[in-house]
Amino acid sequence: MTSLTQVETPALVLDRGVLERNCDRMARRMTDAGVRLRPHLKTAKSARVAKIATRGHFGGITVSTLAEARYFLEQGISDLTYAVGLAAGKLDVVARLQAEGARMKLLTDSLDTLVAAAGKADELDADFSFLIEVDTGGLRGGVPPESGVLLELGRYLHESPRLALAGVLTHAGHSYHCHSPAEIEQVAEDERAGAVRAAQRLRGAGLPCEIVSAGSTPTATRAKSLEGVTEMRPGVYTFFDLDQMALGVCAMEDIALSVVATVIGHNHAAGRILIDAGGLALSKDLSAAEFLEDAGYGLVCPLDATRPLEGLYVDSVHQEHGLIAAKDGVPPYDKLPVGTRVRILPNHACMTAAAYNSYHVVEDGLEVVDTWERINGWY
Repeated sequence: MTSLTQVETPALVLDRGVLERNCDRMARRMTDAGVRLRPHLKTAKSARVAKIATRGHFGGITVSTLAEARYFLEQGISDLTYAVGLAAGKLDVVARLQAEGARMKLLTDSLDTLVAAAGKADELDADFSFLIEVDTGGLRGGVPPESGVLLELGRYLHESPRLALAGVLTHAGHSYHCHSPAEIEQVAEDERAGAVRAAQRLRGAGLPCEIVSAGSTPTATRAKSLEGVTEMRPGVYTFFDLDQMALGVCAMEDIALSVVATVIGHNHAAGRILIDAGGLALSKDLSAAEFLEDAGYGLVCPLDATRPLEGLYVDSVHQEHGLIAAKDGVPPYDKLPVGTRVRILPNHACMTAAAYNSYHVVEDGLEVVDTWERINGWY
């Protein structure tokens, strides 16, 4: 066994006990609500995490890249929702994955895409199943629940000999910008009601709509009702982060992910402590700063715990340098001499983890009990 005192830095650390607690809590919540849990693995991108996150549920997952789809299929997970609007040119890859055993649901809000997909289906001699993306307030992708385009897309899919209408999907990404539990609860209800309304309109037009898929971590955690929803797709709940903590969705002790960094210098003129984890290792996501004063690019903890050192945060980042500042303006140079290792709690776990190929897995201590791979890239 190795230790966090020995790993090369920067290093990505995952606390297995916290991960399991987070996953079990969400699984119970969805079971109690009578909703299937289809975790979004874009955060973890790890089969070992997927095994824990799907425990007690049907085993389906959500992915955001075709690289993830192939990786998870190779790891024995075949029920996959590819929750990014489809570019028809990617159907060659989808067809190969399906030929190898994948059961994939694809996403669209575009008739042009479906026309192109129908042509590719004939060319590839393959069938494809689609969810219609519904916009319930996020203003990213999707059609409004009351839109005429919703029915147009549904009819095209239903009447196509090689395409199928599986249902509707929405994502309340705007829940990440809420400022109170009550606001999250309202977004969650808007998400639920919008997705259910879209399904009702399709069914009312004589079209099938088996799946009503919703979910973000804040709404999955705070929703008062999930009536009419068939599945939820939260993702970052597996790890949590400072952003989710600031939203009131989790507590500090629920954050399972951190980055180990080494102190590489003291800049007394600037009043900063330098570490070897910069923008690539921590990401440049400042989302928590919207809610937490002096969150910077992450909070600084001692190596042996994810308990922040009072007043210390990563104030700025360059590509491979991070600069730690103190809230009172005077960093404790004597307590963090050059060579000291610290752990950084990230603002946005998905973005931070994206730079790494594996997790150093710990259980409430410094000993690395395992190393888990993760998949990166797009194809």
